[in-house]
Amino acid sequence: MDILPILSTLRRHKTAASLIVLEIALTSAIVCNALHLISQRIDTLNHDSGLPESELVVIGVRGTGGNADPDELTTRDLTAIRQLPGVKSATLVNQVIYGRNSNNTDVRRPADKNSPRYSSSLYAVGEQGLDSMGLKLVAGRDFKPEEYQLGTEIDKQADPTVGQVIINRALAEKLFPGESPLGQSIYGYTDNPSVVVGVVERLTHPYPGKSRHDNEGFSMLLPLRGTFRGGDYLVRTEPAQRDAVMKAATAVIERNDPSRIVTNTKTLTDMHASYYAQDRAMVWLMGGVIVALMVVTAFGIVGLASFWVQQRTRMIGTRRAMGATKGQILRYFQLENFLLSTVGIAIGMAGAFGLSLVLMASYEMPRLPLLYLPIGALALWALGQIAVLAPARRAAALPPVAALRS
Repeated sequence: MDILPILSTLRRHKTAASLIVLEIALTSAIVCNALHLISQRIDTLNHDSGLPESELVVIGVRGTGGNADPDELTTRDLTAIRQLPGVKSATLVNQVIYGRNSNNTDVRRPADKNSPRYSSSLYAVGEQGLDSMGLKLVAGRDFKPEEYQLGTEIDKQADPTVGQVIINRALAEKLFPGESPLGQSIYGYTDNPSVVVGVVERLTHPYPGKSRHDNEGFSMLLPLRGTFRGGDYLVRTEPAQRDAVMKAATAVIERNDPSRIVTNTKTLTDMHASYYAQDRAMVWLMGGVIVALMVVTAFGIVGLASFWVQQRTRMIGTRRAMGATKGQILRYFQLENFLLSTVGIAIGMAGAFGLSLVLMASYEMPRLPLLYLPIGALALWALGQIAVLAPARRAAALPPVAALRS
């Protein structure tokens, strides 16, 4: 019964009604896409590296040019670090997750040179590599001591061969769907095949979610001993002794060769926090944008409803004098707001989808899931009803005689 009078009234206030509809539409379009962005960032922040991050310390060391044999010096460093109290294991790796560099290679099965190639992150590790990284084998075995080679020797070979590799589950399932990868040969690091001897549950790219090489999270490990000149020491500790181990390990390295420089000593937890700092800031920024838009929209609805209550005082008094209850007056303004909100939300949903297409084309973002449209609609409907409640209650509370006199 109220819809026809509401539509008649809105036709007489087209400008005000249009403004609130546009405000709701704009809020709807932005809020839906902002929620999508927040969801993506949260997924990124919840990324599982597969490593025991709270136990790991990364120590970067660089020489000054006059160092002794780097292979021998690296061995001395690792031997001393492994003997420190609180150290579970230690190794030297060519790259670390959240670190400063990334090594990648194309991997394929050896059927022919035209076989599909998959970009894989390449980790070179020395003894205790799997233990230090906290990786879980789901098939096969770790590297044997005799399988490790010196990286410096491999670099000198005209036709190098790395006999064994360990790959992660994602790469194993891609290369050998429905088959066991163990004992299978793959091409990757060199022009000669390597045999898969193990599969780890999870090992991601050093730049998770931020590298073109990390499209599907493929990674592999090679049994190559590096030196401090081309890698970082990765030390796994007892969590309670992590800080003490960092200081002691730094002292050991400096004592072994005072001419070297320890370029950085960080926990993997700190590296994780630094790596995702921009993502966390984006979540807070988008959250702030959503809150600000919702607040502005709510005040717009309150202001418009309050203005209309003042403009319709005599109408309210007339309806009350003719027997309209407080509840009917309240429902009148709530229904009016619901109709305006619905029109604004409908326009906003189309705008949200259009904005998503623009973001896809400009920033290679995934399409806005349709689930966010009803979520945004429900939020704005609820916001509209809450915002109009106070002015509507004031209108319903007007005494008929006072309303007619005004």
